[in-house]
Amino acid sequence: MNYLQSNANTNDTICALATPAGSGAIALVRMSGKQSLEVAMQLFQPASNQLTTETIKSHQQYFGKIMDGDKTLDEVLLTYFKAPHSYTGEDSVEISCHGSEYIQRRLIEILLAKGIRFAEAGEFTMRAFLNGKIDLSQAEAVADLIASESKTAHSMAMNQMRGGFSEKISELRTQLLNFVSLIELELDFSEEDVEFANREELNQLIIDLKKELAELIASFQFGNVIKQGIPVAIIGKPNVGKSTLLNALLNEEKAIVSDIPGTTRDSIEDTIVIEGYRFRFIDTAGLRHSEDTIENMGIERTYEKIEQASIILYICDMGTADPESLEDVLKEFRNYIQDKDKHFILVANKIDLLAEAPAHLQEILELETIFVSAKRKENIHLLAETLVSKVKEKSISGNIIISNSRHYEALQNALDSIQLVEQGFKNNLPTDLIAIDLHQALHHLGTITGEVTTDEILGNIFGKFCIGK
Repeated sequence: MNYLQSNANTNDTICALATPAGSGAIALVRMSGKQSLEVAMQLFQPASNQLTTETIKSHQQYFGKIMDGDKTLDEVLLTYFKAPHSYTGEDSVEISCHGSEYIQRRLIEILLAKGIRFAEAGEFTMRAFLNGKIDLSQAEAVADLIASESKTAHSMAMNQMRGGFSEKISELRTQLLNFVSLIELELDFSEEDVEFANREELNQLIIDLKKELAELIASFQFGNVIKQGIPVAIIGKPNVGKSTLLNALLNEEKAIVSDIPGTTRDSIEDTIVIEGYRFRFIDTAGLRHSEDTIENMGIERTYEKIEQASIILYICDMGTADPESLEDVLKEFRNYIQDKDKHFILVANKIDLLAEAPAHLQEILELETIFVSAKRKENIHLLAETLVSKVKEKSISGNIIISNSRHYEALQNALDSIQLVEQGFKNNLPTDLIAIDLHQALHHLGTITGEVTTDEILGNIFGKFCIGK
């Protein structure tokens, strides 16, 4: 769909089913556009005979019937939203009907027969953007809100949808725009050799912008992980209880548990929400040398998952673990243990099989260790609490967290331009060349909120929405 072309004619009235397809208790059909109320009132027979297009009030629900010719299709609730006080900024009508698939389909068919066009994916939200109800980053937050599966992902999306991120970008862009205007004024009077832009203030602005942009960029790694789910790799030698631990964490029999070493030959993934954080657990193939080609492929994938993980749980068998084997673990995974972007936790399993604490307990405690019995689900709550604490340690101060890769790229490009401006001043480059980089920074910031946009950007964003939103 060519979004700019299709919306050159925003006189079209559109309709779509706003609730998921299939039967249910209630379904919601929505319309947006100039003909919304007129067409709705042609079909709607209100319980109050005095209700007309002139007397209907905005943001109120009305009970009545939807007529299919001279027959009643369904009893419904109709809500009218008068422009510009609607989601799209246009006259809009929502009809709540019963969730019968036949009723939904027939109601849409009747609307189409009345000249209403079926909406494209994301077209309601796109109209909200085009009509100035929301900016582009807020529109993207709508999609994130719909897709959110945890409290933290929901909070990030809500903050962005309410304009927290947009306000920050607008603030940075306004500061930069003021100085660009003064620089442009200097260029207009270049022959008179005058300075309108205070160079000390401009240098300070560049320093401040670099700091602000760097902080926003740094938040992306955390924000993207929260949005997608925090990846946790469960690793260890064969038969130490990795699959049992995964089942205990998920509270279901997700992974096959067997006494035969090498049972898990590929990674198994599932998610769980703990205290509002969504964790993506990855049960991996046991780490050992094997002659089995298929098992070795699984072990290779284990190392790939370790690279991708934010948290690594190394499972050891308390009955067989000894200081020497743990030292080998330290050597093999030293890079991950020292990586500030990863957390490495030793999970000492099978404590239910021990009659007394092992002699090498002190050596084990040198690593961050949690003692559990995955089979009996003992201390699993301690492990869950530790996982949450590790995520909270990574939390970015402040409320603005970037989770959108498009925003990350635009911020990175803006920072690159600002750094070029800084270098330009240090190298005494001509003002007109510095102005080019300043304009580039403005351009990249503008693409985030939609002050600068293209048909391709709109297509990529709104094309991923569901129809009806």
